[in-house]
Parts: sequence; C-alpha cells; structure tokens
Amino acid sequence: MNEQIQLMIDWIETNFKNKFSLDELSNYMGYSPYYCSFKFHQITGISIRRYILLRRLYLSTEDLANNKKIIDIAFDYGYSSHEAYSRAFKNIFGINPREYQLNKFPVQSIVKLNINKNGEWNKMNISKKIEVEKLRHDRSELFDKDVLHILNGQVMYEEFNNNRLMGESDYAPFNEAMCVNETTDQTFDKEFILIRAAGHHEPVERYMEKVIAPLANLFNKEYKCIVLWFGEDMFCQMNLLTILAYLEQSGYEGKVFLNSFREDEFKVNQTELKLGPYHSVYKEVLVNHAKPSHEVMPVLYQAINIYLDMLNEDNPVVKYINKNKNLSTKEMINRLFERFPTIGYGDLQYIELINKIR
Repeated sequence: MNEQIQLMIDWIETNFKNKFSLDELSNYMGYSPYYCSFKFHQITGISIRRYILLRRLYLSTEDLANNKKIIDIAFDYGYSSHEAYSRAFKNIFGINPREYQLNKFPVQSIVKLNINKNGEWNKMNISKKIEVEKLRHDRSELFDKDVLHILNGQVMYEEFNNNRLMGESDYAPFNEAMCVNETTDQTFDKEFILIRAAGHHEPVERYMEKVIAPLANLFNKEYKCIVLWFGEDMFCQMNLLTILAYLEQSGYEGKVFLNSFREDEFKVNQTELKLGPYHSVYKEVLVNHAKPSHEVMPVLYQAINIYLDMLNEDNPVVKYINKNKNLSTKEMINRLFERFPTIGYGDLQYIELINKIR
C-alpha cells in the first residue's frame, strides 16, 4: 500500500499546476475515488485536498521570494483571483502574500511526502558545520564574545560544542518541551519551575539541573545580541516563543536573531526579530490555549495552529494512532515521525500519547 500511496503523491506533484481532479487520479491508479481518498488519508494522516493546498501555497512562497507578480502566481497555482489566493495564503501563513514578499519571514517547509523513507527522515542532507561556517563568514559579528546563542535541545548543543562551531560566543541549550504540559504567566520563576517539573514527573532539583542551570548565562550576563537556533516544527517554535517571552519580561534591550531551520535539511533562514508582542502571545497561547491577538511571523503562526489543534482529543495524530493500533510502538513512532514532521514531537511525547490512547 505504501508504494501505491507514493504513486499518488508522485502523480499529484507532477500535476500541481493543473486543476486537481480526484477522478483523474483514480483513473491513473485504477481504484475508485473513494478508495484513493480513504487510503491516502489513512496512510499519510492528511486528506488529498489538504495536502495539495499546503504544497501549492508553500511552493508559491518560492515565487514570491523571487518577486514574481502575485496575480501570476495565483493563476499558476489554480486560484481564480488575486483575492482568492491571498485569502488562502493568509489562512495558512497568517500574513498576506505581499507582506511575505516584502519581508520574507520564515515559514514551515511543507515538503513532498515520501512514504518510503525507511526511518531516515532526520538525517541531514547538508553538513551543519558547513552551514554554520558560512554564517560565520557572512555575519562574523554574531559570533563575538558578547553574543549568546541559544540552541533547541541538548543534542544540538553537544553537536555544536563537539565541532567547536560557535567562535568566541557563549551558547546554551534550552532543554524543554513547552508544547506539552501546563505553564505559568512568568517564565523561569519559582512557580514556572514547580509547574513544569510536575508536568514532566521530575523532581524539582532534576528539572533545574536539566533546564535552568544550562541557561545561567542568559539569566546572569548581559549580551549585545542573542541568536536563537530553533527548527520550524511546532515543538521548537513553542520553545522559541517561551525564550522570546522571557527576553521581553526581563527587559532585554539588545538585538535578537532567529536562525530557523528544517530538521531534515540544515539550511538556516536568519531573521532579525523585534521584541514586543511575544510575552502576550506566550500567555494567550501556552497559558490560556487561545489564538493570539497579535500578528506573528508565519512559521510561528503555523506552529501555534498545530499546537492548539494538538490540544483537541480528536486531533490528526490521535486519529492516526487509533486507526493503526495494530502496529508496534516502535513502528508507530517511526510512522508518526514521517507523517507529521511539522509537529516535532520526540520519542517521549509520542510514547506517552500512544500509551494514553491504548
């Protein structure tokens, strides 16, 4: 069945700029439209039409970045008007195409599905070392001794540390999973530590050792610039939002840069961020579980929508697990990694969810 779904995906990819017809796809596959639609959703965790919508809009960002006329892009991807394309674009990315074209904010990469990856979803296609050295060459001032780099997680920190990638600057890991469990209005205070430790079923001392102690330089030193290395997925973006909220509540006045990247291809998109709405957004989203009242960059907007969706008991991941309960836990986790890359859960989050459902 995986081979058949991959054939569907390949056909869809070669026909993106044509008006989609489920009947034509079913004729190509030799199965009924219902069977194609049902099996695609069962195996991939997403409907055919949703997949096509997301892929078309993501591919259109490349044309926008190259300053192609928006009306031409709209027609190229099957929209009847500039307005219809703009509505669809804003619904997914949180800003209109013209805003994206002017600012080129990072977005989540909605890549072609590959059903037959055999668990290799997280292997890097481009060396981290080469990419970081390129950044150091282009922006050497961001690797000075009065700069702090915050990396998403211990694994990334150790890899950067072992390869001595950061020049004279300080760097630290943020070892959290803010997309699960409850949190508090103020970040990193006593109440925050107690709530987060309880949520992770850890002693307070262990939580402080793992999460708080590595961030000592953030709390105790002054920096002219802080560079945040966080992936595009929801897991990383909720961690990013927490760090940004702390910078605002602590009155940080230096520069802030986001180095956003995909996990499967370490290609960095660097953006300078202006502090202002993030503490409010943090409280609205992570504390109150509501949509933000402020406009945020597309990659964070997309992640917030995923986060809020994952709070629902009938979210796509839960549905997928329920439909595939016969799989072993190991195989289930591998498939979840492949099918839901924009969520960014790790083994621990998926194991807890699988056990809860079973």
